[in-house]
Amino acid sequence: MNESPSTGAPTRRTCLGIALAAGEGVRMRSARPKALHEVAGRAMVAYALEALREAGAEALALVVGPNRDDVAAEARKWAPEAETFVQNERKGTAHATLAARAAIARGYDDVVIAYADAPLVSGGSLAALRVGLAEGDGLVVLGFEAADPKGYGRLIERDGRLIAIREDKDAAAAERAIRRCNAGPMALSGRDALAMLEAVGDDNAQREFYLTDLVEIAGRRGLAASARIASEEEAMGVNDRVQLAAVEAAMQRRLRVRAMLGGATLIAPETVFLAFDARIGRDVIVEPHVVIGKGVAIDDGAVIHAFSHLEGARVASGASIGPFARLRPGADVAAKAKVGNFVEIKAAVIEAGAKVNHLTYIGDARVGAGANIGAGTITCNYDGFAKHKTDIGAGAFIGSNSALVAPVKIGDGAYIGSGSVITRDVEAGALAVARGRQMAKPGWAKALRERNKKG
Repeated sequence: MNESPSTGAPTRRTCLGIALAAGEGVRMRSARPKALHEVAGRAMVAYALEALREAGAEALALVVGPNRDDVAAEARKWAPEAETFVQNERKGTAHATLAARAAIARGYDDVVIAYADAPLVSGGSLAALRVGLAEGDGLVVLGFEAADPKGYGRLIERDGRLIAIREDKDAAAAERAIRRCNAGPMALSGRDALAMLEAVGDDNAQREFYLTDLVEIAGRRGLAASARIASEEEAMGVNDRVQLAAVEAAMQRRLRVRAMLGGATLIAPETVFLAFDARIGRDVIVEPHVVIGKGVAIDDGAVIHAFSHLEGARVASGASIGPFARLRPGADVAAKAKVGNFVEIKAAVIEAGAKVNHLTYIGDARVGAGANIGAGTITCNYDGFAKHKTDIGAGAFIGSNSALVAPVKIGDGAYIGSGSVITRDVEAGALAVARGRQMAKPGWAKALRERNKKG
């Protein structure tokens, strides 16, 4: 048997991955199902599917609750090949797994079960379960060493084999002292999976069918069971908003470490928040209190100054963003361009060396290379019905407090006088001034003050 060099998963064994996502998450106090709550900008169900795929599952099954097309639709974004099954009644984890009976019956070597509310479980940990199956076990459970095991199911082991998972409320005093606990995910021998699942009973207070019973069922059938141990952080699950925040914090730590090991400097890492797909190059400097949202790519050597917020944006090498800047989806800032304080960019290209320094909104626009946009400038891109484009040529100078009413084109090297409202195209190299003529009335202010004093 060979192993994958990336995960250690067996490469010659077929595998079905099952993601359980039928929970409504009552304790979340939310109209959304638990699987759709996000961690680092990504629905939790996507993490389960990704981990299963990384563990080598060539087929994926998703188990959702009734009328949960929203969960299935979100899953398809990340795993279009996943087959969806419905658990019509919520009768426990083993019952949910059997909802995917048709997929299990196709006869895979390995069946790996993961949970949509445990987004920190890695593909490597799930792959380790498959290694246990390849070594001859009929069932392998993912466990962890708990600092405080209270409330967790304990892994009861004897002579290196797993013989039971004992829930905290059912554990004897000696068993409660055990710190090796059940993390939830498990792997089953494909040839035995259906028979074992069908043998699970509901002889418990909740009258539900639990996957944890499979350990003792495997023992009665002469199948060896074992545990593979992951970190306690990896085993963190989400049942309420408090746990969601704890998982988010753990994910942020991972993402920050990934960015820094990749060559970026995060001056105050604990204040920087990253989306799961943030791409940050080498020698990038990220100052404190920055949010880097979904779909952001920052190239080598760029600087993101404090209190900036980026989403769906690209920042090229050597560009400078902020402080207090906002890049919205479609913002594309080229090399050595500058987006300064209290500037918002949306669906706009800021070409190389251009400067948009202060108190400005640029939307649905192109700002040509080397152009200078004065403070208080706005592109008036929306007429109440549709968006329109503003095109600002290379080397153009837009004076402070100007309004460019789209659709409009400012030619290369053109100059717009401060305070202008530009409604027509300006040719290259021209000066355009569009404001009321200044008028002065000598003595008018003095006379006004005198009249008010008499009154």
